[in-house]
Amino acid sequence: MTENIRIAFDALRVSKLRSALTILGVVIGVATVMAMAAIVQGIRDQIVTTIEVAGPTTFYVLKKFSQTPLNPDNLPRDVRIRPDLAEAEAERIRELPEIAYASLWAQTPARFEVSGVRTQPMPVFGADDGFMRIQGGELLEGRWFTRAELQNAAAVVVLEDKAARRLFGREGTLDRLVQIGGRPLTVIGIWSEPGNIFAPAGQSTGAVVPFRLMDRQFPIDRTNALWIPVKPRAGVSVADAQGAVTMALREMRRLRPADGNTFDLITQDQILDTFNSMTGVFFLVMMVLSGVALLVGGIGVMAIMTVSVTSRTREIGVRKALGATRRDILLQFLVEAATLTGIGGMLGIVVGLLFGRLVSLAMNIDAPVPLTLTLVAVIVSIAIGIIFGMIPARRAAHLDPITALRHE
Repeated sequence: MTENIRIAFDALRVSKLRSALTILGVVIGVATVMAMAAIVQGIRDQIVTTIEVAGPTTFYVLKKFSQTPLNPDNLPRDVRIRPDLAEAEAERIRELPEIAYASLWAQTPARFEVSGVRTQPMPVFGADDGFMRIQGGELLEGRWFTRAELQNAAAVVVLEDKAARRLFGREGTLDRLVQIGGRPLTVIGIWSEPGNIFAPAGQSTGAVVPFRLMDRQFPIDRTNALWIPVKPRAGVSVADAQGAVTMALREMRRLRPADGNTFDLITQDQILDTFNSMTGVFFLVMMVLSGVALLVGGIGVMAIMTVSVTSRTREIGVRKALGATRRDILLQFLVEAATLTGIGGMLGIVVGLLFGRLVSLAMNIDAPVPLTLTLVAVIVSIAIGIIFGMIPARRAAHLDPITALRHE
């Protein structure tokens, strides 16, 4: 076996360019699978982390749940007839005995500006002092909003740590003014957000302001960017809490028993299921494309091995004349083919993991190395070499030694 591997590497060194082109399909196929696996796993881990921060029982009340944002200027009729979520509804939910926390939140993009330093638009939350109960993170300096500031729509803001450092550098930040969306706000706190999939690089949360301030002074997409996060009390199941919330909202909206709900509830499990279904289809498509690339790579291996057998016919005749059996010749060329695709597979793994790492860094997620898939990729690569190298290897093994020795 060792001798066969040495012969295989010698053959590869003799035909470097031809070998490189042959394994290109294998490299592309394996690299695609590895990159996708690393990215999808990283995103999934971040979603799970986000769900753990908010709590597995937290759910959300939406005007309309859609996997893709709806165009607010061209809403379907079934969405247009739904009323916008209102503060009174959040207050009614909060008063339910099954509920520990509920509040109306909104989000909108806005530019930040301090002394001529201006940022690209960043997400700004309109929320209350319970923001960290749902979003997690840590208050590094200052404080959250007082009840009076929330009720009076005070012009105050809690900046995210990275945004604060970008605007103010190392200087003191608290009690200073920052322009957000052209409105002067006083900084009262610095908050550090946890890493999560909803905060890709360049799009991480920039600041949190009182909801009423956002409602009165900022444009809000009331279909896609207005929602009520709901956290049930300890010991209350999600189903019971959702039942109570549904009953309360139907009463407030005076819906008759035959009427459908004019709002949607979505749980953390539904968010994860939605992500799994979306990435499942995406991953399946990538697997098919990778399979095509591997098939092309396998055909290339078969072609180069056929050429190799033809060009080394005399060598095969010499080996057989010296006592090599059909099995020895078959094994020699199978090892050569498997070595070729094995190298292609390992290169594909390295390229795929590097690409996955670059994408995950750009998305600000931690993508782990899929160890199991790495092992599978190596085995599949070698298997492709054995399968597609079988025909030329059998041809070499069945060559007549006398005919082979006469080959020019």
